[in-house]
Amino acid sequence: MDKQPLIDIRDLSVGFASRAGTMLPVLRNIDFQIRRGETVGLVGESGSGKSTLALAAMGYLKTGLQVMGGSVHFGEHEMFSLSRPALESIRGGKVALVPQNAGQSLTPTLRVGRQMLEAVALHSALAPAQHPQRVTELLRQVRLPEPETIAARYPHELSGGQQQRVAIAMALAGEPDVLLLDEPTTGLDVTTQAHILELLRDINRQTGTAMVYVSHDLGAIARVCDRVVVLYAGEVVLAGSTRQVLLTPAHPYARGLLASIPRLSEASLPAALPGRPPMPGGAGAGCSFVDRCGLAEPTCHGSRPPLLALADGASTRCHFHERTSSLVVTRPKLSSAAVQGSVAAPALTLDGLAISYARANLLQQLLGRRPNVPHTVADINLRVSAGETIGLVGESGSGKSSILKAVAGLNPPVAGQLGLGGGDALAPNVDHRPSDHLRRIQLIFQNPDDSLNPRHTVAEILAQPLQLYFGLSGDALHARSVELLERVRLGAHYLDRLPSQMSGGEKQRIAVARAFAAEPDIVLCDEVTSALDVSVQAAVLELLNELKRDKGTTYLFVSHDLAVVRALADRVAVLYQGRLCEIGPAAEVYAMPSHPYTEVLLGAVLEPVPDKAPILLADDIVELAPPAKGCPFQRRCPKKVGDICMTTAPPWQMAPSGHGICCHIPRDRLMPSDMEAQGHD
Repeated sequence: MDKQPLIDIRDLSVGFASRAGTMLPVLRNIDFQIRRGETVGLVGESGSGKSTLALAAMGYLKTGLQVMGGSVHFGEHEMFSLSRPALESIRGGKVALVPQNAGQSLTPTLRVGRQMLEAVALHSALAPAQHPQRVTELLRQVRLPEPETIAARYPHELSGGQQQRVAIAMALAGEPDVLLLDEPTTGLDVTTQAHILELLRDINRQTGTAMVYVSHDLGAIARVCDRVVVLYAGEVVLAGSTRQVLLTPAHPYARGLLASIPRLSEASLPAALPGRPPMPGGAGAGCSFVDRCGLAEPTCHGSRPPLLALADGASTRCHFHERTSSLVVTRPKLSSAAVQGSVAAPALTLDGLAISYARANLLQQLLGRRPNVPHTVADINLRVSAGETIGLVGESGSGKSSILKAVAGLNPPVAGQLGLGGGDALAPNVDHRPSDHLRRIQLIFQNPDDSLNPRHTVAEILAQPLQLYFGLSGDALHARSVELLERVRLGAHYLDRLPSQMSGGEKQRIAVARAFAAEPDIVLCDEVTSALDVSVQAAVLELLNELKRDKGTTYLFVSHDLAVVRALADRVAVLYQGRLCEIGPAAEVYAMPSHPYTEVLLGAVLEPVPDKAPILLADDIVELAPPAKGCPFQRRCPKKVGDICMTTAPPWQMAPSGHGICCHIPRDRLMPSDMEAQGHD
């Protein structure tokens, strides 16, 4: 590895002007270098300055930000002193960016090939006649099958993982020296994420491209990075090798981040960091982490610690770093369902549920026929007990969110029945449901920005369910709104805020408060923590657990993060191509996964342990529809037993504990005499 850095950032401070004209720092005195061939991870909570630092490395600052001091050099060039043409000759070519959401960065009205041709034309020295061949080479390099077919498609015709690979291919068009990756796997399911990270590791090894990897996912950081830099309140608080930072963190903040991560091996909630980071300019004269630190002493309040070099080569910004290992981490106790199994009163039942997105053509409409294609979701039989949390897991496209929307009445099923506790039938369409049924089932969406009206204050958002279902007004309405905010650990001062004035974690808490304002029996959670950093995620999970304990709420919890589901769920239902393939108590499913697909999912989970590679048991293949007959998983199954998997629907094999699989492979621990082929309730 070259000693001379490709990017050399020295004493960089970046900030913005307040209304009073004072400069408020977003980055403070940053020293950061990256050398050829290495991968460096930037980690920290939302607002810590990770993305700002990564973008500054390519000479870019968001509107309103200014350089307050320091320098950014790419080779001999000082990036913030270059002219626009000189910067454009470096950006995208020598220093390229892979954005967080590839779907939003690709132009929806242009075919993939057209967009890639533009990237090749801008950032390579090839003759125009060679550009199409280069596009094909790039698509092959990121392991996309049938490059010509992919190039002819529009972005919306690709899966999330395929879109991310296209974004990586476009970034590689100019054969960059440095690749900046801003949360490139956020929102992807575990198997797609694992395959993308393997791809990035291979690109780094084969081309020597240096990479800066911005992420709140410490499992991903552990897999791809040589070094890790931990940022807090805009300053470096810990830096070192991946092993040093993740195994022996010499800063209490890094230790808190690691404790905030749910683990597959533990049936417990992660430990949320107390408090919140200071606002820009609010760190004071002492340590920026002092108000949240378990080691804080008077010295920490009055003296900002320097970045100290440690004997093992790491560096830390802490007066008492040698005491970090003595910090005791207490994980919150998990609230389990009060009653489970067939004797429990059901809160929700799904009988033979089927969902289809296929639309009949004109002839089929005239003849009153449905399209002759497999349903997107089929044969879902599920009984959810009162006070129970069931996790729905599976890759993107497995039907998890479709089932939630059907229960909510937003996506009426084409077959099957829905039932509420007490024997009430649940109308398939939300427009036909009585007010009480609407109140009893509430949905929390993945992205609060999509569900919170940007023009409504928090007071107006919370008032809607309180007025609709309980007729509250005046002082009673205000008091109940404040009570809800306190339950989600916010406060009355949030009532006048708009969604744009809150962080992602705060907005998600408002969404939770709005759902619980209706005093529901059932809460449907659709990837509610996927876009949150680990500390905010831990706080939201703890909040959901507390509300379940106090209110006896039933959860249907959808997530692609299997560790999050392990932390919260009593039972787990595994879906592939809209079909249930395994269901059972969470402890059993995670300890003894019986279906080959469940093994594939669990094997791909990334944990914050250096050198621990995921076990990629199945190929990275996107299937647009399930096969017409046989097992839905037949094309990818690493344990296929023969032609029976392709011709015959697999039977259900159930154990007395309620742990069952839908598979032709017999399980020794599921004794034949105990199996119930008739159902899987």
